[in-house]
Amino acid sequence: MIRRVLDGLYLAGAAVAALSLFGIFAAMMAQVFLRQANMQFPGAEDLVAYMCVASAFFALAWTFKRGELIRVGLFIDKLPAGLRRWVEVGVLALATVIVATIVWWTYQDVLFSHEIEEVAQGVVAFPLWIPKIAMPAGSTLLLIAVVEELVRVLMGLKPSYVAAAEERAARGDFSAEV
Repeated sequence: MIRRVLDGLYLAGAAVAALSLFGIFAAMMAQVFLRQANMQFPGAEDLVAYMCVASAFFALAWTFKRGELIRVGLFIDKLPAGLRRWVEVGVLALATVIVATIVWWTYQDVLFSHEIEEVAQGVVAFPLWIPKIAMPAGSTLLLIAVVEELVRVLMGLKPSYVAAAEERAARGDFSAEV
């Protein structure tokens, strides 16, 4: 049950990231066609920038769980299994602290932007707290994923990102390793 809920959360984050990427495409195409008709799309550049941030932050948990984030394994891959497990625990614990700090400060930034009614300085005065929500929301999904992996490793299980990389390698897919 919990596994399905967590996987659903990560998939929902990936879906929001994908929709943001499609939104970037749609906004850019609308700009192209409107220019041909001597019309403008006010605020398109700002909107595209906000969707870039959303696509990056909401994709973090999904890519982390699938082992597709950049990971330097030169050192840790050479360690014996027992030591490797404890180094993995240390790294995941450090990642938990770092990501939790990111969640905290980005959430504080959203609250501050809402409190002072901060708006974009572009053509359209977007309330900035709305696009800023993507940062703490996506980071929270990543935090959940990192804590989940920390618990897995503490229980003596193989991290999902390692298993995913091994599955890709077994299929002969080394695209993520380049």
